[in-house]
Amino acid sequence: MRPVQAVNHIGIAVRSIDAQRPFYEGALGAEFEGVEEVPDQKVRVGFFRVRDVRLELLEPTDASSPVAAFLDKHGEGLHHIAYTVEGIEARIAELKQSGLRMIDDSPRPGAHHMRIAFVHPKSSCSVLTELCEPTAKPDSGAK
Repeated sequence: MRPVQAVNHIGIAVRSIDAQRPFYEGALGAEFEGVEEVPDQKVRVGFFRVRDVRLELLEPTDASSPVAAFLDKHGEGLHHIAYTVEGIEARIAELKQSGLRMIDDSPRPGAHHMRIAFVHPKSSCSVLTELCEPTAKPDSGAK
């Protein structure tokens, strides 16, 4: 099995990105990169960067969101760790063949131009694990 390429981001469930932003920018000195809504997952995602690490604050946009259910059960805090992979379909097949339980049997669209799939926490030491594969590089504006 091929190794993951990098930690892509750490997902943190919050009730309000705006309420938590002063902590991440002020106390931690993280650089705020913006907010993106992901309608399929019923969340707003606030992006913060600390050097090579991206933090994603996940705010539910609907009470039926999986993040809303997480907040109801666990409160605010660590939601998942995401890893960059190459060939996400093959990686999902390898993990399933090795006996791991997947939440997603095929990739779906995620934030920041990613295709994503989740490994069930029961197969990953109770940590929700996300696989990410970039679909395109953001436009640098250079012509």
